[in-house]
Amino acid sequence: MLQLVRAASRASRHTKALLPALTKKWERIVTAKQAAEAGGGQARIAKQHEKGKLTARERIAAFLDPDSFVEAGSLVQHRCTDFDMESQQYYGDGVITGSGTVFGRPVFVFSQDFTVHGGSLSESHALKICRLMDRAVAAGAPIVGLNDSGGARIQEGVLSLGGYAEVFQRNVDASGVIPQISLIMGPCAGGAVYSPALTDFTFMVRHSSYMFLTGPEVVRSVTGEVVTQEALGGAGTHSSKSGVAAGAFDDELEALSAMRDLLSYLPPSNRHAAPLVPSRDPPTRSCPALNYLVPDSDAEAYDMHAVLAQVLDDGALFEIAADHAKNIVVGFGRLGGRSVGVVANQPAVLAGCLDIDASVKAARFVRFCDAFNIPLVTFVDVPGFLPGTAQEYGGIIRHGAKLLYAYAEATVPKLTVITRKAYGGAYDVMSSKHLRGDTNLSWPTGQVAVMGAKGAVEILFRGRSQEEQEVKTAEYEEKFSNPMQAAKYGFIDDVIAPQDTRRRLCAELEVLKDKQATRPWRKHGNVPL
Repeated sequence: MLQLVRAASRASRHTKALLPALTKKWERIVTAKQAAEAGGGQARIAKQHEKGKLTARERIAAFLDPDSFVEAGSLVQHRCTDFDMESQQYYGDGVITGSGTVFGRPVFVFSQDFTVHGGSLSESHALKICRLMDRAVAAGAPIVGLNDSGGARIQEGVLSLGGYAEVFQRNVDASGVIPQISLIMGPCAGGAVYSPALTDFTFMVRHSSYMFLTGPEVVRSVTGEVVTQEALGGAGTHSSKSGVAAGAFDDELEALSAMRDLLSYLPPSNRHAAPLVPSRDPPTRSCPALNYLVPDSDAEAYDMHAVLAQVLDDGALFEIAADHAKNIVVGFGRLGGRSVGVVANQPAVLAGCLDIDASVKAARFVRFCDAFNIPLVTFVDVPGFLPGTAQEYGGIIRHGAKLLYAYAEATVPKLTVITRKAYGGAYDVMSSKHLRGDTNLSWPTGQVAVMGAKGAVEILFRGRSQEEQEVKTAEYEEKFSNPMQAAKYGFIDDVIAPQDTRRRLCAELEVLKDKQATRPWRKHGNVPL
């Protein structure tokens, strides 16, 4: 005991002797960390605020749970010695990286700092992001990128390009392993757009974020076309026309809050089940309003959102790409507290037809859900694929096959409800029993057939009188414009009253929660890209 006391006394004296030197070194480190927190300085921060934009650190603070952020790499600096860059050193080098929590669950996040060299990507900047991505994969936790960058740092030349490629490689390696989400909060040009494009979901902020490979000036000089930044690559363009963005928000705080909501539906990695969130909405709740939703006339539309609002827990749907390919609805909801991926034809737009954009939108969503163990619930009211030369020349066969491939490949629980039309090849594609659907249900209003009665009779009885065709149309409707034929052959498991839809789906999910499926070994399939 005496020896221990003497050793402790010697250690104490030694520590006191080191304190002045240690304190001096620590003060230097503290000063450096304070410089990192200051970014590009107060003048540039003020300019950021004048544009209605938050700083990189303010965005992280708004996104993560309070006081949960742990930063990594705050003292990193660039290595460039050309073009007087040695005199333009900033701690952190234009990107803040670290981890925190969202609703108490771990999340990795990087936030590009536009006040430092315009958020441009250098070799060191890329290295910080790459190390963060490696940590996220190892930990099995989502990664969220808050992008606000002018692109590659020109002064570093090929080193910055190499940095982008290193990030791209990690995006691919992490795909299907952990959720990757990109939020564009400023300019994103050139090579900078490809990392967000490789992530699972990309969101934008209206009137302050832009994505394009080449800006308006280059477009004008090369093609002579005059276009604004907003029209070329604004949030409105990418969330409605191109489909590059999965959604757009009016301001940054709304966008950051939505990212928190999105993460609440997702598992942290492909090693985990979809999260279970206790709900006060009873799984056995009846939905009597659904009994009156489908119109008597096949030609009359209705809003599929009304169906989803009745069926999902608390009527809540986090819709993905709501403004793009509106003829199909995809998004996340819950049934009995379990996260589900919803895919639904939208009869209120293009009669719910599948076209190129709808097929690609749904296929990508289905593949995401399958990768992350999220059950799929499909609502079908589809008259077929959209006809016309524009669709054929655009490759509707190939693009429609993407959705077919996605459903056929998916091994998560697959539940399908036919609410009205399920015609032709589109019936097969929309999670039919033939694509290993686990539970396929129909409402009494379901119609499973090669095509509608009128079109079928016009082909089968071409040249017959109008009166005879009307009789044959009635006969065809009697035989095929109902779910009984499909049920007869076991292609539909049950015909249910619409009001029982929620109860039945919740019960089926409970039964299928431990579903396991096997596939022949392969390196990977060859999806018809």
